[in-house]
Amino acid sequence: MELYLSIKRFFDFLAALVGLIIVSPLLLTLIIVLAISNNGKPFFYQTRTGINGRLFTIIKLKTMNDKTDKDGNLLPVIYRITKMGNFCRKYSLDEIPQLINILKGDMSLVGPRPLLPKYLPLYNKRQNRRHEVIPGITGWAQVNGRNAISWEEKFEFDVYYVDNQSFLLDLKIIFKTIDKVISRKDVNNSDNDDMPIFTGTKERNI
Repeated sequence: MELYLSIKRFFDFLAALVGLIIVSPLLLTLIIVLAISNNGKPFFYQTRTGINGRLFTIIKLKTMNDKTDKDGNLLPVIYRITKMGNFCRKYSLDEIPQLINILKGDMSLVGPRPLLPKYLPLYNKRQNRRHEVIPGITGWAQVNGRNAISWEEKFEFDVYYVDNQSFLLDLKIIFKTIDKVISRKDVNNSDNDDMPIFTGTKERNI
């Protein structure tokens, strides 16, 4: 397992570095366009939970504006997604900056998606095992339904990955992800914005 993790980290770093170089013209273009449409704010930063519950700041392209109602509360997601933001979501282009998170060691190409820290007290023992590995840009849950499945099903896929991680499974997930991006299936949903808020599982000690 140690050899697998070492090689995976090397591959992650190399793939992220090469990937950033290749997509840099596209990324620069998106940054300029989004900066214009989002009042000079092309990036979205948010605290997420990483391996062993360690917190880090995830970086994504900003797909929504910050419009609020008369009381100062953010408008619903559907009213804040910009045209360019919607385009980025359709092709998962908003995920590109997470390659920087991979270079920093916060994330991997493949692993459970990093979620919000507010969920930490809500996981049962089994669900919390998703933090035994480095979170990823894509994962087993993402290629098996993503937001079309319940939180409990998603966490079961995450734990399955923790128990069965291997080069072959990683490759399978990567190829399935590419297929979903090309077919635009299950790729236009944000991890948190389009999912009901996770409020915990009744059987907390499982």
